[in-house]
Amino acid sequence: MHVVATAGHVDHGKSTLVRALTGVDPDRLAEEKRRGLTIDLGFASLDLPSGRQLAFIDVPGHVRFLKNMLAGVSGVDACVFVVDSTEGWKPQSEEHLRILQLLGLKHGLLVLTKVDDAGSELVELARLDVAEHVAGTFLEQAPVVATDAITGSGISELKNELDRLLAHAPTAADLQRPRLWVDRAFAIKGSGTVVTGTLTGGQLAADDSLILLPVGRDVRVRSLQSLHQQCERINPGSRVAVNVVGVGHRQAARGDALVKDGQWWASDTVDAELSVLSSVEHPVTRRGAYVAYIGSGEHPVKLRVLGPSAIAPAASGFVRLYLPTRLPLSMGDRFILREWGRATTVGGGEILDVEPVLAASKARPDRSVERIIAERGRIEVTHLKKLTGVELAADLGHWAVAAEHLAHSEQRLIEAVDNAGALGLDLAALDDFERAVITSVEGMDSSQGRISRGGSDPLADHWFVAEVEAAPFAPPAPDEVSREELRLLVRKGQLVESSGIYFGADATTAAAEIVARLLARKPEGVTVAEIRDAWGTTRKFALPLLAHLDSTGVTRRREDLRIAGPRLPEMR
Repeated sequence: MHVVATAGHVDHGKSTLVRALTGVDPDRLAEEKRRGLTIDLGFASLDLPSGRQLAFIDVPGHVRFLKNMLAGVSGVDACVFVVDSTEGWKPQSEEHLRILQLLGLKHGLLVLTKVDDAGSELVELARLDVAEHVAGTFLEQAPVVATDAITGSGISELKNELDRLLAHAPTAADLQRPRLWVDRAFAIKGSGTVVTGTLTGGQLAADDSLILLPVGRDVRVRSLQSLHQQCERINPGSRVAVNVVGVGHRQAARGDALVKDGQWWASDTVDAELSVLSSVEHPVTRRGAYVAYIGSGEHPVKLRVLGPSAIAPAASGFVRLYLPTRLPLSMGDRFILREWGRATTVGGGEILDVEPVLAASKARPDRSVERIIAERGRIEVTHLKKLTGVELAADLGHWAVAAEHLAHSEQRLIEAVDNAGALGLDLAALDDFERAVITSVEGMDSSQGRISRGGSDPLADHWFVAEVEAAPFAPPAPDEVSREELRLLVRKGQLVESSGIYFGADATTAAAEIVARLLARKPEGVTVAEIRDAWGTTRKFALPLLAHLDSTGVTRRREDLRIAGPRLPEMR
């Protein structure tokens, strides 16, 4: 399916042309029929001679309803640009053309209407007039089809030209990241809330779980319909009506978006490139009441020019836009900017950053994903995809990392290891990224939660362990040993701590064997004094060491005696 929008000045016959092509009157509102004037978006569909399906979005041409026109043209594949051959090019013809150009549209047809009323000479003048105005735009080489919707003149030729046009128009890409900008929300009795829009970015399927932004409501797709047909799954590039559960129709509105949770970054501040129209009579500055049209929505925004203080007419520059609400946006999205007070289109352009991290005075956005990474130093690849729509392989762990940032991080952490002393650097003091960096540096060794150079164990042959082992049952106090060293020596099993006294591992083994020999002679139990004397130590050391043997199951306490525990060594 392709989605095509009409465009052109009011009363130039856009809706009449759609009705002649499709047999459907796109003017659906009672007021539109009464006034003979398109006020809001209209919809119709057409099967072309080749079998291609075409969905029309018919837009209003009156300047008073320009915001409705803007809600319909975002995300379309092509346009049918309509000019009344009896009137020629008009102000809204010019504004519609500039809007389509700013939105990045590349494909379209030019249609002259009411040719049977105009006569051949007026039609030829209209052709020349139109050719002059579209010169240098995407419509410069577009076919011009002369039609009369009342008599049917040129309608068959127009269908064939539409077929040829769409044969070369690209189809919407499936990026597995669907987004539906809502252009209508209403309720159907017995079904509930229905929202409509043009689906881009990925497929939708029945029972999909989605989120409606910016309201943040979780919804479920009850059913899908496209061109009045029920569908289990709908591809991007389609007009779609989505029956959703979880939100009332009054809680959804034009300008909202349906997306899958976790796939998009909802932003209220964006950096963008703004191209100012040559018709604007003053430079664009931060002063002014501006409205941005993004997706299907209209949003009052504050604007700051990045770099110079103003952007002149017919020039381009960078701006930061502050939105009143958070929208699911991505690098490459297009927008239109209008000035509220003067009711004029200022320009439009492309969003370059949906999460600016530099101050406005320093920001210089561009279309480079590498710039996004460099400004942040590192970024998780899943978050990068939310911001840009681009999926990159991680450089380290789950991060995309700028080379300069990685080199700086490596050097800083190597210095930290060198300054950490004999114990090495505590991994627990580092964040996830720093741990990934330091463990990937060649020549670093991690053991017992520490990082040191060269793979050596900083606690091997520790002097305090040697002193403790030299006096197994009367060990010295650890006055000159740090608490961290003691903790690590205990964790490594080189020391055993009991009541603040540190014994060697071999001492506890020897102590257990001595107690086992005592109990072999006196299985009914031995006293603390007997054990103390057998160890050749004092009560100060005997009690903590006995407490350790009790806690490990070597001995058990029975009143004033120690008896065999389940882990008492067997005598050989």
